[in-house]
Amino acid sequence: MTNVKQILIAASIICLCISTSVISAASEKEIRIADKAGDWGYPSPYLSYARGPGYVRMQFIFDTLVWKNETSGPIPLLAENWEYLNDEDTYVFNLVENAKWHDGTPVTASDVAFTIHYMKKHPYGWVVLDRVDRAEAVDKYTVKIYMSGPYAPFMEDIGGTMPILPEHIWKDVENPMDYVEPGAFVGSGPFKYADFSKEHGTYKYEAFDEYYLGKPIIDQLIYVKTGDPQMALQRGEVNFASIKSEMVDTMTEKGFIVIAGPHYWNKKLMINHNKQPLDNIVFRQALAYAINQSEFVDKSLRGYGKPASYGLISSESVWASPNVPDYPYNPGKAKELIESLGYEWDNGVFIKDKNPLKLQVLVSMIGVGGQPAPDRDGEILKDQLEKVGIEVELTSLDTKMVDKKVINWNFDLAISGHGGIGADPKILYEKTIQVPGSKPSPNTARYNKSEELNECFDSLMHEMDASKRLEAVHEAQNVYARELPAISLYYPTWYYAYNPDAGVEWFYTIGGIAKGIPIPQNKLALIVAGAEESATATIQKEQQESPIISFSMVIAILILVAFYLKRH
Repeated sequence: MTNVKQILIAASIICLCISTSVISAASEKEIRIADKAGDWGYPSPYLSYARGPGYVRMQFIFDTLVWKNETSGPIPLLAENWEYLNDEDTYVFNLVENAKWHDGTPVTASDVAFTIHYMKKHPYGWVVLDRVDRAEAVDKYTVKIYMSGPYAPFMEDIGGTMPILPEHIWKDVENPMDYVEPGAFVGSGPFKYADFSKEHGTYKYEAFDEYYLGKPIIDQLIYVKTGDPQMALQRGEVNFASIKSEMVDTMTEKGFIVIAGPHYWNKKLMINHNKQPLDNIVFRQALAYAINQSEFVDKSLRGYGKPASYGLISSESVWASPNVPDYPYNPGKAKELIESLGYEWDNGVFIKDKNPLKLQVLVSMIGVGGQPAPDRDGEILKDQLEKVGIEVELTSLDTKMVDKKVINWNFDLAISGHGGIGADPKILYEKTIQVPGSKPSPNTARYNKSEELNECFDSLMHEMDASKRLEAVHEAQNVYARELPAISLYYPTWYYAYNPDAGVEWFYTIGGIAKGIPIPQNKLALIVAGAEESATATIQKEQQESPIISFSMVIAILILVAFYLKRH
C-alpha cells in the first residue's frame, strides 16, 4: 500500500504541474508591436503627442461614441444607436447599458455631457467643439447634444474622435495638461493602462475583462522601441511591425501577412506665407512648377508611392475633385513666374535689390506612421529649387523641433507630413486655416487670405445635403490648388507585416482611425469575434500537436499502475 500511496501522490503532483502549466500557457497571451520612435506621450487624451501615433496609443484605453472598422463607419461603440433631429439641430445618442470605467463605475450619459462641456472649457487638440452649444443627459443612458448650427462632419469629427472622460475623476481636474495621476488613465476601452516608460519608449496595456463588447482576445498589448522593427519581427521579438517596401516579397515568403496601406498620408511642403516672397501666390505657383513630384517618388520612395494631388485631399478619396489644377514639372515656367516678380537672373541665382533669392528649408526624420526614417526629400528639394535660381539652406532637426518652429512661424519652408486626407473632407478646412478654439498645428497652413476659399469652406463644413456638400468639397480643392497654402509632394505606399500565429488579424480602417489616422492598429482587431475564434482554434491546434501526454491519460495510466501493484 505504501507503493500505491507514493504513486498516487506522484500522480497528484504531476497532474497539478501539468494543469498549472496548461492554464498558465493559455492565459499569457500578448501582442508586441515594434516602434522606432518610442515616446508619443502618455496614453491619455491631454497628454499624448498631437500626431496620429499618439492618438492610437490613447484609443486602446478610451472609447468614443462611435467608431470605424475596415469596411464601414460609423458603427456603434459606447452609443448603440443615434439619430439627428433636423428640426431641433440636435443629436441624440442612446448608450450601451453595460459599459464600465476601468475602476468599475458605470459609464452614463452624464459622462458624455460632461466631456463636451469640459473640452469646450479645456480645448482638446483632436476635437473642435465651436459648433456645439451644449449637451445634456436626458436619462441615465441617453444624451442630447445641441448644435449652434449645421455641422456636416459631426459624426466622424466628434462622435468618432472625442474620447469620453469619466466625470467622477475629471470634474476636479483644473489643468488637464499637467494631470498625470492614475485617474488620467482610467477609460472605458478594451485595455487598461499598465505602464509607460518615456525613457525607453515602451507602452504596456492589460486587457479589461469587463469590457462591454467582450474581453479582448489577448491579455497584454506592448509597444517596444526598437532600432530595426523589421528585424525584430523576423527574430520573433515582436508580432507586428512596419517593413521596407522592397522586403514585401521576402516577408510574405517567410509566412508573414503583409498589408499595404491606402494613400491617406501625404508628405507636404509647409510654406510661411507671412514672409516675402512666399506671401505671393505667383511665387508659390513658381515653387509648384519647380518641384518634380515624380523624382521624389522614384528617389525617396524607390517607386513605392505616387505623386500627390495639389488639392490636399487624397486622389483615392471618394471626395477627390476630378478637376484639381495641376503643376506639371516645368522649371522654365517657374523661372518666368519668378522674373515677373522683379527678380533678375545672375550667374544661376535670382537676385532682387542686390540680395540673392534664398530660402531655408527645415527637414526632419518623419516617415511611416510617424516613425523616423532617413530623409532624402531635403536634398531632392534643394536640387530642384537651385535649378530655378533659388539658394537653399537645409536645416535638419528632429520632428518635434521642426513642428515647434513651424508653429512659431520661425521658418521659410518645412517638409512635414500628415494623414487624414482620406477621411471626412473637413481635413481640408483644418489644414488650411486656424480653426477657432483649436491650438496651432504644425501641419496647418493657417492661411486665411482667400475669401473664395473661405466661402467654399463654409459650405464644406455646414452643408447637410450630401450632393451639395460634395460640390463644395470639389470646389474647395480646386481653389486650394490655385492658392497653394502648402504643396503636397507625394503619397507613400506603406507596408506593415504581422505574424498570423499570434492570432490577431490587423487591418487598415476605412478612411483612417478616428478622423483619418492611416495606421493599421485599430482596437477592434483585438476584440472582434472572428479573431477570437481564430485564437481559440490556434490554442486547440497547439494542444492537439503537443507531445505532452494529456491530463486524463496520465490519471488513467497511474490508476492502472496502482491497481496492478495492489493485486501483486
